[in-house]
Amino acid sequence: MTIKFSYPDVSNHPDFDGHETVLKAEDPSIGFKAFIAVHSTVMGPARGGCRYWPNYINENDALSDVLRLSRGMTYKTTMAGLPYGGGKTVIMGPKGTTNPSPEIMRALGHMLNELDGIYETGEDVGTRTSDFKIAGEVTQHVRVRAVERAGQVDLPGGPPLYTAHGVYCGIRSAAKEKFGTDVLHGLRIGVKGLGNVAWPLCEMLHRDGATLTVADIDAIKVKAAEEKFGAAPAKPEDIIFETLDIYTPCALGGDINDKTITGIQAAVIAGAANNQLEHPMHSLMLHKKGILYAPDYVINAGGVINVVMIGLNHDEMMQHVRIIGKTLDEVFERSRLKNQDTATTADEIVQERLTAASNAKRLVNGS
Repeated sequence: MTIKFSYPDVSNHPDFDGHETVLKAEDPSIGFKAFIAVHSTVMGPARGGCRYWPNYINENDALSDVLRLSRGMTYKTTMAGLPYGGGKTVIMGPKGTTNPSPEIMRALGHMLNELDGIYETGEDVGTRTSDFKIAGEVTQHVRVRAVERAGQVDLPGGPPLYTAHGVYCGIRSAAKEKFGTDVLHGLRIGVKGLGNVAWPLCEMLHRDGATLTVADIDAIKVKAAEEKFGAAPAKPEDIIFETLDIYTPCALGGDINDKTITGIQAAVIAGAANNQLEHPMHSLMLHKKGILYAPDYVINAGGVINVVMIGLNHDEMMQHVRIIGKTLDEVFERSRLKNQDTATTADEIVQERLTAASNAKRLVNGS
């Protein structure tokens, strides 16, 4: 195994956002090529998953992905009040593959060692816990090894359950801002996607007496939701236009776009999906239409909290997850007072927190 490391200058890349480190590694003999981007370590060592994707068009495509995703992790951990920064790994998998080979994961382990502990990674799209056990043969900088070092085991339900709890807290915060109460009884809530996050979320919403409409590409899941929650079925492409109080996207991103905004009737958008806005400008469009949007990286941070806060019991974990609701209270209040869209407001709060932490570090270091 002969891995070549390099630190490309990406300062002129359109997705560059002051990233601290970008590392490229490749070993053609085993089909390994990967990028790690560390966006910020101001709040602490960087955390962020490792994505394995064989369908990148070229290196620039992969670089754009890792730059955007690592920045997103910084924003998510900062708004969640976590003592960690943001990073990300993307592996350009060989065409026709779906998961990394053991050789690729060992190469990734050596790549992580090159960064000397400023970044730790774990599962994401295309990677599994078993992959990181292989990487952990040559590095300590993977989450499975961190869990072992702490002598802990993961909590039942894992990231999906705590993401659901966080979204539930966020929905209540949004309801209070928009309707004057966080009581969800009788509110019409449309949930798109019935995966591992949305199902426990539906249980919470149903328990509170919300009237559910659901959609999923899997008809069996929809039928199960009809039977268990008394939910009304809708088509995935139509649910966003239903007569709802709250629209809760929990499937793929990009739901909020030029084509859908004009037809949205919900007063609130608050869900678990990543990248709900096709473009940042759509937050302003929602604001002008009077629709309250809960920024996705704020409301869906429960899973990240669960991943990085190793060793907490359920009650302790929930204390951190409930912060999501309080953080959204802050976002909504400032947005209202400034008459500014919520995504811009959330971004401003992130920058303020990062600046304050950076200044505090300089004072401690005497510089």
